[in-house]
Amino acid sequence: MRKKIFRQAKKFLPLIGILIFLYIIFSLNIEKIIDALFSIPPIFIIISLSLTFPRLLIRNSAWQLILKEQKISLNYFTSLKIFLIGFFYGSITPSYMGQLMRIPYMKEKTREPYGKLFVNSMIELVIHTLSLYGLMVIGALIIIGKSIELFTIVIIWIFSVIIVLIFFVKKERGEKVFFTIIKYLIPKKFKTSFNSFAKTFYLDFPRIKKLILPLIIGLFTWIIIFTQEYIFVFALGVEIPYLYFLFLFPIANTAGFLPITFAGLGTREFTSIFLFSTLFNVEIEKIFVFTLVGFIATDIFTGFIGFILSLIETREKVNNIDFVP
Repeated sequence: MRKKIFRQAKKFLPLIGILIFLYIIFSLNIEKIIDALFSIPPIFIIISLSLTFPRLLIRNSAWQLILKEQKISLNYFTSLKIFLIGFFYGSITPSYMGQLMRIPYMKEKTREPYGKLFVNSMIELVIHTLSLYGLMVIGALIIIGKSIELFTIVIIWIFSVIIVLIFFVKKERGEKVFFTIIKYLIPKKFKTSFNSFAKTFYLDFPRIKKLILPLIIGLFTWIIIFTQEYIFVFALGVEIPYLYFLFLFPIANTAGFLPITFAGLGTREFTSIFLFSTLFNVEIEKIFVFTLVGFIATDIFTGFIGFILSLIETREKVNNIDFVP
């Protein structure tokens, strides 16, 4: 009975964010939303989209450092292509976890063990997210006078993540947890496969000091992302200082990581409306528009590039199979 409830919950949990998103739309003035959308000059859209490419190159450079530290051989443009394909899957899944779809593509190119590739992907995602938390801490300090509850949630969230990471960095502790989970929770017929998978988790595990540079580089990628989104704040004539936006929007962005929606849809908009209407008395419809358009310019546009690359990759595989004698 409990398993059945859990399976049903997994099906409908991601729909919560969609319901929040629809609720926001129907509770706002649709005409104001449409007017705000059409008031954005096309040049601002072009400028925002153009920043996508340096952002991708910088993030891929950070991933290359992690790949080399783990002795995984992927050239720069191959890893960029794989990252974009993974990003496409991430943009249509809860908590962006679809980004782990890069693993089978990495396996095909490197022949490294799945466990090692899984950990590499998780490390890249975690390091990138920790860069965001650096901005979020400053944002939490800004809101402490306006919302002590939200400040507390932010700080507890960050410290909880850090404690978990510190625990799993040590091989002995991590392996003990993984093998205990496999022993008691994985069906017997799958235990061998899962044990083989877990045994390679800590293979060529990166040195912590070698992750500092990717962490710093990740900070620049987030600054570019929020600059892309701030361009629409500016285009709409919304009076939010750039630095305030840079430190506050990470809080709304992190709300999108909750596994109750697809790619943060709904939770990000809801949190943005709460933050910017409370702190700056901004018109709610404009907050909704710059949050949504910013999401399209950053996540959806990047995901679309990955979608095209995934189609090309699939077509190449099919053609290779067709020509095998």
